[in-house]
Amino acid sequence: MEIALAPLCGLLFGVAIWLMLAGDLVRFLLGLAMASNGVNLAIVTVGRLSWAAPPLIAEGAAAPDPGVANALPQALALTAIVIGFGLFSFMLALVVRARGTP
Repeated sequence: MEIALAPLCGLLFGVAIWLMLAGDLVRFLLGLAMASNGVNLAIVTVGRLSWAAPPLIAEGAAAPDPGVANALPQALALTAIVIGFGLFSFMLALVVRARGTP
């Protein structure tokens, strides 16, 4: 599955760069959103997709059982989604202000 997602990440980044270099603010904004999605997909893909059990710690245990899914890439992707949304909102406000539309 990771082999199929790696070219998709590259495609997302390629289209994002093409949109960002187009010279239009709206296309730049769409390219920024697409690059953010590419980053999220790359983070999840690097963390290896698995059907393992969720990383829950049993009561009284000090660590989760072996063979659970890695929670770090999921947490990093969630953080990247929040940061990407904040950046997208800020850029949208700048585009609206630059175009002079209400």
